[in-house]
Amino acid sequence: MHALRVERLEIGDVKKITLARCRDSRGYFSEIFKESWFRANVADVSFVQDNESVSAQPGTVRGLHFQLSPYAQGKLVRCLRGALLDVAVDIREGSPTYGKWVSAELSPENGAQLWVPVGFAHGFITLQPDTIISYKVTAPYSAEHDRGVRWDDPAIGIEWPRVDAFVLSDKDGKQPLLSELPHYFQFS
Repeated sequence: MHALRVERLEIGDVKKITLARCRDSRGYFSEIFKESWFRANVADVSFVQDNESVSAQPGTVRGLHFQLSPYAQGKLVRCLRGALLDVAVDIREGSPTYGKWVSAELSPENGAQLWVPVGFAHGFITLQPDTIISYKVTAPYSAEHDRGVRWDDPAIGIEWPRVDAFVLSDKDGKQPLLSELPHYFQFS
């Protein structure tokens, strides 16, 4: 058993992984994560923590978040219930795709996961009620190193789905614009 497909998105460091499923009359079985396969096919990283969040309302936006070194995080994101649009924004100074974004819809039905490496701001919007997101991270959470960028920065221009209302935390509603961010990450 292994992942069915790794797809490089328009920003090649961000990858969408679609899992293989063995189906029968009972449902399906799928390997969600296998370290040796992930290291060989996606990124040579170690994960140190798993996180999960529930968003009650459709239109809930979480992000765009990132952490500074030495707690900079790569994230492997999947949706356990509901559906979400997952977004990664390149914030690596010198990158040809600096300030650009890519996205993927994640749901239990499509079995997709998104790999968001260090140097990207990450966020999502829920498309259904009671959406559950689960993600692995390559560094533990550190409030001191936690940063963000505005989810609706016109310079980034994320095409968020139309919803009745966006639901945001106070913190996410007050993040700086991309133009106000110091250059925390360098493109190599």
